[in-house]
Amino acid sequence: MKIGDKIKGTVTGIQPYGAFVQLENGRTGLIHISEIKTGFVDNVYDHLKIGKEVLVQVVDFDEYTGKISLSIRTLEEEQHKLPRHHRFTNDRNKIGFSPLAKNLPRWIKEAKDYLKEQKEKKD
Repeated sequence: MKIGDKIKGTVTGIQPYGAFVQLENGRTGLIHISEIKTGFVDNVYDHLKIGKEVLVQVVDFDEYTGKISLSIRTLEEEQHKLPRHHRFTNDRNKIGFSPLAKNLPRWIKEAKDYLKEQKEKKD
């Protein structure tokens, strides 16, 4: 058995932190609550039942202690694509920051005029 192997097993026990699975090869592993599915899992019982057959993937295997960490989440199909990276420039027209540079002198003048006006009001 090695990390990445996909193995069938049967849920033999459920705890608030995850579920124990008896694997085909006779060994027992743990599916941590965070490895049950993508997203938040509030209650393991809502997703797994004792006696249910599951396909799991080995995500960690400690040869010294014999502990096997399993995951169902890693076998899920990708549910959504990541959103496109938001850009603050217009890549299609290759204008970059030129609209900002074009307006910057006007904005600076407006800011200076405003500050001058505020100072005159105080005096």
